[in-house]
Amino acid sequence: MMKRFIEGESRNQATLLPECLDDFIDEDNPVRAIEAFIDELDLLALGFAGAEPAMTGRPSYHPADLLKLYLYGYLNRIQSSRRLERECQRNVELMWLVGKLAPDFKTIADFRRDNGEAIRNACREFTLLCRKLDLFSQAIVAIDGSKFKAVNAHDRNFTRGKLDKRMQQIDQCIERYLAEMETADRHQSDVTEMRASRLREKITTLKKDIADLRDIESQLKESPSGQVSLTDPDARAMATSTSRGLVGYNVQSAVDVKHHLIVAHEVTNSGSDRQQLSRMAKQAKDAMEAPDLNVIADRGYFNGDEILACEEAGVTPYVSKPMTSEAKAHGRFDKSDFVYDAQTDEYRCPADSRLIWRFSSVERGHLNHRYWSSDCPRCPIKEKCTPSNYRRVTRWEHEASLEAMQRRLDQMPEAMKIRRQTVEHPFGTIKYWMGARHFLTRTLDRVSTEMSLHVLAYNMKRVMQIMGVPGMIMAIRG
Repeated sequence: MMKRFIEGESRNQATLLPECLDDFIDEDNPVRAIEAFIDELDLLALGFAGAEPAMTGRPSYHPADLLKLYLYGYLNRIQSSRRLERECQRNVELMWLVGKLAPDFKTIADFRRDNGEAIRNACREFTLLCRKLDLFSQAIVAIDGSKFKAVNAHDRNFTRGKLDKRMQQIDQCIERYLAEMETADRHQSDVTEMRASRLREKITTLKKDIADLRDIESQLKESPSGQVSLTDPDARAMATSTSRGLVGYNVQSAVDVKHHLIVAHEVTNSGSDRQQLSRMAKQAKDAMEAPDLNVIADRGYFNGDEILACEEAGVTPYVSKPMTSEAKAHGRFDKSDFVYDAQTDEYRCPADSRLIWRFSSVERGHLNHRYWSSDCPRCPIKEKCTPSNYRRVTRWEHEASLEAMQRRLDQMPEAMKIRRQTVEHPFGTIKYWMGARHFLTRTLDRVSTEMSLHVLAYNMKRVMQIMGVPGMIMAIRG
């Protein structure tokens, strides 16, 4: 009976002429773009160790080959040095890319560890390439942060509250075990003796745990962050939408609105975005070399000092204001219902009374002005305004900047939709590439290097989709 399937060649079939490895790699293969980009880099100027070979000793691998290996791995969701070692021995694309070299996993891992700053510089070089290719044509970026898991497990991160709770649990366990031992002593038998022996071992283990927790307690007193992480000392417990949260890092990114390219990024171990806006905006402005830059961020970045710093740096911020008014929550008028007149330096309340300036004070480094009206006790709608005798309104000396930003947002109602469609896409893609365990390395410096490799791989894949591999290679070499 004739077979109706496509059949492969026999493994024992000899070929008359050996096939060329280059025949397996077509012109649209991404490895050709990887080679073109890395071959154009000045690795010595970027700071790669071993870019100039030593005159003595055993020859080393060229840093270009190891960088190609890592970039290929991060483009194909192969971040582990051990997996990369295996891929070098069986992957035809990698054989073509690195000339059939097969470094061991230790050499591969050491390259990433020892060349952190140089790898981050290479990531910035690709951003400069995107700028030269005019891919940042619109001077608009969206800024956001996302929490990424560290190697450190949740149970190996301690705060003062978690430490006290753990010590209380151990004390309760010891008390329960001691009570069980007293019960076992009253019922002498071989079984109870064995049980008592196990209880004594458990109590000894728990006492050792208490001693370890005492050491952690002393570390907590010296820690400025009020946290101690045992596996990754730089990882921090951060609040997320889940009740448990995670132990990890807060990655900040500024993303181009047009092509969703990551213009700037930074790994922090601060769980809040409140102090990150101006720094990320300035990095994006420098990377894009834009004389004027518009920045869109969510309400987690709303901070008067940060917004003012953006304006002083030539950046126009669009940041939504958090709805935290206690008066609004109780059904009363909030500050937005009071209209400020800059000419008279007065507020006009919903009852059409004038709130005049009374005094100024400095609070937490801010110069604030206080306003209220003498008509409050006789106001017919006072119950809708304040439970106090007078409704007082506080105005920051730079409140005009916040009001101008709110007017910009009112004129651009789609700003937050643009932000969401722009900046959340790269985070989702990169987390999907990372898998369940996000970062593989430890400490802030090495995690920053790992994130730069992810960003470089993401941006490269985006450019290949925009221009095509042959077009990208021509642009790089042109």
